[in-house]
Amino acid sequence: MTSLIDSVIGLNKSIVLSARFLSACQLKNQMKYQFLDLAKANEPYMEQLQEAACNVIKSGRYLHGEQTELLEQEISGVCEAKYCIAVSNGLDALRLILRAYIELGVLHREDHVIVPANTYIASVLAISDNGMMPCLCDARPDTMNLDSSLIENLITPAVRAIMPVHLYGTPCWDGQLIDIAKRYDLKVIEDNAQAIGARASTPGLYGTYTTGGLGHASAISFYPTKNLGALGDAGAVVTNDEDLAKAVRAIANYGSDRRYHNIYLGLNCRIDEIQAAMLRVKLLYLNVENMRRDEVAKTYNKQITNPLVRKPDIFDDMIQIWHQYVIRVEKRDAMRAYLEKNGVMTDIHYATPPHRQPCYRRFLSYKLPVTNDIADHAISLPIGHPITPDDAEQIAQIINDFKG
Repeated sequence: MTSLIDSVIGLNKSIVLSARFLSACQLKNQMKYQFLDLAKANEPYMEQLQEAACNVIKSGRYLHGEQTELLEQEISGVCEAKYCIAVSNGLDALRLILRAYIELGVLHREDHVIVPANTYIASVLAISDNGMMPCLCDARPDTMNLDSSLIENLITPAVRAIMPVHLYGTPCWDGQLIDIAKRYDLKVIEDNAQAIGARASTPGLYGTYTTGGLGHASAISFYPTKNLGALGDAGAVVTNDEDLAKAVRAIANYGSDRRYHNIYLGLNCRIDEIQAAMLRVKLLYLNVENMRRDEVAKTYNKQITNPLVRKPDIFDDMIQIWHQYVIRVEKRDAMRAYLEKNGVMTDIHYATPPHRQPCYRRFLSYKLPVTNDIADHAISLPIGHPITPDDAEQIAQIINDFKG
C-alpha cells in the first residue's frame, strides 16, 4: 500500500513539474524578444562546429590533445599573456589559481582576499573553498564593479590578494587599485569570466590593457551563455607567471607533473577536446560578437529616455564587451511584468548577492549599500542572440512608455 501511495505521489509531482516546464516553454515561445537563444547563437557556425566535433571523434584523442593545446595558445594571445591552461569551468579556474598560490607558498590558508560584493557567488566560493576569508568590498554606482576607493579601508595584515571582477563585461581596473596592490604587495587575481576581449583604460601590471592579462593571474569562464561560450562547461587560467602556470596545470590533472608522478594532492579539472574544438571555432567570431553587443548596448543607451530608468554608463576610454546590459529601476517588478506583457524577456543578475545567500549569512550584517541597491533594482535587458540593434530600438520604445 505504501509503495502504491509513493508511486501516486511521484506521478503527481512529475505531472506538476511537467506542467510548469511546459508553461515556462510556452511563455518563452510567446516572447517576441527572447533574452537569449543559444541554438540561434550557434546556428551561423553549425557546419564548422559539426566538422570540428567530427574531427575530434575521428582523432581518438579526447583529452590533452591538439585542440586543447591550440586553444591555450589562442586564448593567451587574446589576453596578451604568456600562459594559458584550459580547465573544466570558470569556478575551477579561480579555485586552481588560489590553490596553486598556496602550494607555492605565495598565499596561505586563512589569508584574506578582497572581492567585490556585487558579483556572482563563484568569485567568493573560490576563496572559501581554499580555506581563505572573503573580504567584501562595495561597488561603484557607475560601473557596478568593485570600488577601488574603498579598498584601502579594508587592508589588514591578513589581506594578501585582491580579486577584481570585470562584471557584465566592464573592466574593473584603475590606477588606485594598482597602487594599493603594489604598496601592500598583494596578488591581483582577475575574475575575467564575463569580459574576454574587453580593454581597460589603464595598463596592467605587465603593460598590456586587455582584461585577463592585467593582473598576476586571471580566470575565464566559457559557460554557454558567455560571449565566447562552449557547448558545455569549460574555463581557463591565464598568467604571465611560469611557476604558477606549471602548478595550476599539475593540480588540475590529479596533481601530476608527469604520468603517475603526483607532486600535489590534485584535482580533476581538465577541459575535454570537444569543448576546446568548439571554442576554437567560436573564438574566430569573438570580435564580431562583441561588436554586435556593443552596437545593441549603444542603441539602448541612445534610445532609452525614460527618467525612471538608470542606464549603465558607457566609458569612452575603455572597451566594454557587454556580457549583460543592466538597467536599474525603482519599481523593478512592475517594469519586468510590463516588459513581459509586451513580449520582452528579462533577467536579473544577480537578485541575491553572495552576502545575502544562506551559505554566507555571516556577512548579512555588512554595510554594502550600493551592492544592495543594485541587487534590488537591476534588470538585465536582452542583448544576446537573437537581439539586433533594431530590436533594441523597439524595446527602448516599450521601456519609454512605462509609467511606473
